[in-house]
Amino acid sequence: MKVPHDAVVLVADGRKALMLRNEGDAAAVSLQVEHHEERANPADRDQASDLAGRSASVRTAGANWAAGGNVENTDFHQQGEDRFAAETAAMLNERALRQDFESLIIIAAPRTLGELRKHYHSEVSSRLTAEIGKDLTGHTVPQIEKLLAEAD
Repeated sequence: MKVPHDAVVLVADGRKALMLRNEGDAAAVSLQVEHHEERANPADRDQASDLAGRSASVRTAGANWAAGGNVENTDFHQQGEDRFAAETAAMLNERALRQDFESLIIIAAPRTLGELRKHYHSEVSSRLTAEIGKDLTGHTVPQIEKLLAEAD
């Protein structure tokens, strides 16, 4: 994949974001770290206090109405990941509106990528060169450069 000079590359998952800028050119990518953020997001079992149960019946004006349905558990871990993706998209939106980059490549875990897409401003969308649905947050910058060079 051709990564234009001065392009921004975002590598993210639900709790890590790495912003890189190509200081090289399209033929020789040289990514430099501009911003790194990581948030703690414990497993859901460590955040939730109770399991969901069944809802109680509801009495209304002399009649019984049994809700009787199951109540689903709230996945606090996933909510945290979705919130992080929304905040990351807000940062991209702000930078795009400031004309901070002309070309943007996003490499994100598939679920995170889907959540990011929900929050793109049109200025981000217009600068988007590529999206890659992979989790590379555990990779080194040279490994990311190599993956980009090999991608079509």
